[in-house]
Amino acid sequence: MHRLLVLLIGLFSSAVLAQSDPAVTMPLEPLSSPYLLKLTGGLLLVVIIIFGLAWLVKKFNLNQQSQNGLIRIIAGLSIGARDRIVLLQIGEEQILVGLTPGRIEKLHTMSEPLEVGEGEMASSPFAEKFNRLVGERDKS
Repeated sequence: MHRLLVLLIGLFSSAVLAQSDPAVTMPLEPLSSPYLLKLTGGLLLVVIIIFGLAWLVKKFNLNQQSQNGLIRIIAGLSIGARDRIVLLQIGEEQILVGLTPGRIEKLHTMSEPLEVGEGEMASSPFAEKFNRLVGERDKS
């Protein structure tokens, strides 16, 4: 009983001290101007950080590539949520592989390599539109 009384007095006294402390500020109302400005500023900061990191990846070419250029991805096709078919160029040989979350399996080795221009990679319509928009933005 004595422990319970000490615990209640301790909790009650800290609540009274917190109410009388002038340093404790009242929380902001959800629709007040200072709260909305604080919220908008935080969201803008997050968006700026995301774009900054994307720019760094593009600038320093941090995406995954072969170190000496011996292995290249010629084309890729998504056949499911996490499954892909990819055509790889290794030296003069082209290999079609299937990629799943836990496995990479060779599907076919091309007897005659497909002709693809230098630096040209088959891309999706979204990638083409995105690259065109980014190119227009860089020109202006």
